[in-house]
Amino acid sequence: MARTALDRQGEIPQVLGDLINRNSTRLTEADTRLLDVLMQDPIRAAMENGKAVSFRAGVHPASAVRLARRLGFKGYPEFRSFLQANLMEGGGDFENPAARMAARLVRAEEGGLLASVLDSEIAALQQVRNSVSDTDIRAFSASLRDCRRVFVFGRGHAAALSALIALRLNRSGYETIDLAGQMHQLAEALATLSPDDVVWLLAFRKASPLVHDVRKIAAGRGAKTLALTDLRGARMEPAPDYQISISRGAAGESQSLVVPMTVANAVILDLAAIDDGRSLRALAAFKAFRANSGLPQALL
Repeated sequence: MARTALDRQGEIPQVLGDLINRNSTRLTEADTRLLDVLMQDPIRAAMENGKAVSFRAGVHPASAVRLARRLGFKGYPEFRSFLQANLMEGGGDFENPAARMAARLVRAEEGGLLASVLDSEIAALQQVRNSVSDTDIRAFSASLRDCRRVFVFGRGHAAALSALIALRLNRSGYETIDLAGQMHQLAEALATLSPDDVVWLLAFRKASPLVHDVRKIAAGRGAKTLALTDLRGARMEPAPDYQISISRGAAGESQSLVVPMTVANAVILDLAAIDDGRSLRALAAFKAFRANSGLPQALL
C-alpha cells in the first residue's frame, strides 16, 4: 500500500513534519493528496505556485490555499516561501545538484538571475579577502618555485581548474602534469613521484576517493602536497603540507569557480614575483615561439 505524507513524517524536513503533526487532525483528504505531491518532489514544490501543485494532486485549485491556511500560513505564497527557505538553508538536499540549482533559481526570482549570480560571486570573493592571507599564497608559490615538477589533480568541476593551472604553470616554465587529463596513465605518472615534486590537489564539495588516494601516494613517496579546497572538501588524511580552504558560496548561492580560480591566479602571480624572472623569461620565450612556429593560430 502506498504511504501518505502523514506516514512519511520522519523522512521530511523536521520543521515541516512538526507543522503536519500539530495540524494532523484538521487535514482533509485533499490536504493529504497535496502533501503527497509536495513530499514526492520538494524541489519542484518550492518552485511551483498553488494552482500547479493542486493540478498535479488532482484537487480543486483552491485546495492548496486551504492547506496553507490550515498549517498556519496566510496563504499559499507564504507557505511556498517557507518551502523555499527550507531549500535554501541547505542540509542533505544539497548533495543533490538539482536541489542546489533549484535553490539558486529561488534566490534569483526577486532580483533577477544575473544580478543574483553576481551578488553571490562578489560575496564569496569578499570572504576570500577575509580568510586567505598573503602568507597562505606565499607558502604555495614558494613550494612551486623550489620543486622539480608539479602534478595537479582535481575531479569533477575541479578538473577544469586543474587544466588551467597546468597550462599557466607550463607556460611559466614549470614542468606541470595535469593528472586529471591523463587518467588512462594515472598510475604511470604517480609512479615517477619523488620528494622533489609537488602535488597540487583541488577538491570542491567533497574530495573524491581518487583525490584521497593520490594524497596518500604523494605522502608515501615524500612529495610535498598543496590542497586548494572548499570547506566541505577540506578534510584529507594525512593532512597536506599546505592547505587553503575557502567558501565558494552559502547554501542556495552560486558555488563559485571564480573563487578558487582567483586564489590559483594569485599563487601563479606571486610565483612570478619570487622566482628571479624565471616565469617572465619563459612567457617571453613562449610568445616568441608561438609567433614563429608556423603552427596554425587556432591551435595555440
